[in-house]
Amino acid sequence: MSDDELIWRIAGGSGDGIDSTSQNFAKALMRSGLNVFTHRHYPSRIRGGHTYVEIRAAENEVQSRGDGYNFLLALGDSFARNPQEEAYYGNEEIKPLSENLDELRDGGIIVYDEGLVDEDEVADLDLEKRAEENDWHVFPVDLRGLAKEHGREVMRNTAGVGVTAALLDMDLEHIEDLMADAMGGDVLEANLDILHEAYETTSEEYDFEHDLRAPVGDHDTEQALLSGSNAIAYGAIDAGCRFIAGYPMTPWTDVFTILSQNFPDMGGVSEQVEDEIAAAALAVGASHAGVKAMSGSSGGGFALMSEPLGLAEMTETPLVLVESMRAGPSTGMPTKPEQADLEFVLYTSQGDSQRVVFAPGNIEEAYEQTRLAFEIAWDYQIPAIIIYDQKLSGENANVDVEFFDREPKPDLGATLTEEELKEAAHDNSGKFQRFQHEGENGVSPRSLPGQKGGRFLATGNEHSPVGHIEEDPDNRVNQMDRRLEKLEAIRTELDDEYESTQTYFGDDDADYGIVTWGSSQGAVEEAVARLNEQGHSVKGLSVSDMLPFPKTEVTEFLESVDEAMVVEMNATAQFRGHIQRELGRFGEKLTSLLKYNGNPFEPAEVVEGYEVNIADEEREPTAQVRIEPAAGD
Repeated sequence: MSDDELIWRIAGGSGDGIDSTSQNFAKALMRSGLNVFTHRHYPSRIRGGHTYVEIRAAENEVQSRGDGYNFLLALGDSFARNPQEEAYYGNEEIKPLSENLDELRDGGIIVYDEGLVDEDEVADLDLEKRAEENDWHVFPVDLRGLAKEHGREVMRNTAGVGVTAALLDMDLEHIEDLMADAMGGDVLEANLDILHEAYETTSEEYDFEHDLRAPVGDHDTEQALLSGSNAIAYGAIDAGCRFIAGYPMTPWTDVFTILSQNFPDMGGVSEQVEDEIAAAALAVGASHAGVKAMSGSSGGGFALMSEPLGLAEMTETPLVLVESMRAGPSTGMPTKPEQADLEFVLYTSQGDSQRVVFAPGNIEEAYEQTRLAFEIAWDYQIPAIIIYDQKLSGENANVDVEFFDREPKPDLGATLTEEELKEAAHDNSGKFQRFQHEGENGVSPRSLPGQKGGRFLATGNEHSPVGHIEEDPDNRVNQMDRRLEKLEAIRTELDDEYESTQTYFGDDDADYGIVTWGSSQGAVEEAVARLNEQGHSVKGLSVSDMLPFPKTEVTEFLESVDEAMVVEMNATAQFRGHIQRELGRFGEKLTSLLKYNGNPFEPAEVVEGYEVNIADEEREPTAQVRIEPAAGD
């Protein structure tokens, strides 16, 4: 973490408004001209339980969460189940303060709500001693009392923001504008009173001996604060998607909710159904009827979609599914990020799979690859899956608004018109040969229900060209070979006609490589930059195309380096295994840096992993990561 950035952590209990307060503060920082990136940590409880959000803000671009943080606003947990120390979960009321001290950097600032957190409990933390040892600057403020004086206790968040702004010497203009956008009347006036009193009281009563101030920046173009879920939803809309079915499950619910909120204004349909089997089946049916459709889920919910996914593959029905990973197995840690569903998504369903899988690594890629998933799915009549995780789903970052200025693409791909159907192949009964043995790039053009001359049968069984159940060996081989041919054609088209969806960083001539996938991309990119600044020779590759795998690109990268470290958030090195399955000859070049404790990588952990793993420094890593040696070591 550099000296010219702010990493602000607001901590409280679930239900204390931590998420909404942090989003508004992040927007204020963005509007002031800064680049921002948020990291969200929360328990799987509706109310209560320690939660926090970090906002990293700097003049220069920020691509991941930082290393630790330098400002803590600890509100306490007003929904604590049991404030007694001997309770099973301990004293939850003070956890927003007590559980956040280890990652606070030297010279950092602590503001805590002395109106909620008992001073005796603070004393038990040895906070005064630790503050002296780490040069922390501690400001106990009665945020709850201030909020009650002007309105309601829930407004103590506003008081906390006012104290923060005063301590960082921030102007209140952008904060006031955001409050005016979100509320009005007496509620707005009460919040403004609290904001100003907290700001003025802090400025008057405290001597600021700390060096931390809000960075200063300026944007040349209009910015928007978006999450990966926003980007996937907007990418789907611009690709022409107008139907979504789903069942709520964290963290997939965000995409489902955003599309459900937007579809009524554009003639789209969203359906919340009884379970994930029904959701995926409805999406298959909607696509069959001629609508660009999608569904999705997380973990166990996506497992239920295996059968409809296989149906889409067999009937060659275009479909986009999203799978938002979380820590498993089973329910696992449903609100924590992990990249451990890769093998599940690649191979779930029955038989030899015919699907496309993209794993975007940031918000811009989430938008672009969702659009690409729809395009490929409808051009090749194949399911496409977007795999991402809770980190990318919930983190927010500023994006240039002009990035999204592109034309929608609502066409239905390889779908025939009634005029074209007149010239298409039919059998003696008049049925359209929807599943011809021969097709360009494996694609046999389709018709839609109701089109004259487009009648055929659709079944999950192996079938003849017009769709009748057929178990003839020759037909089976012809149909399977044609369906699999699509994957080769898709890979060729992605290589030849699109800009690469893989992301490269570092010096092309570097001696060592770091490979990653999905949401770990930002931390790896920053780590590569730091390592090169320190004199190492390192470059990075973040892979998005999981299926069909970009063998040529990955081969060229691995051939160009002496060794490579694969960075991913799981315990079983799934992506490294995927590389070795596709490109087995590189097994002796690949080591692993694995993290699976429920928190995403920080750049410093990747740097340290490289130093221990590749540079052979004789020490154990200090972070909660695991290193796996190369094959044969």
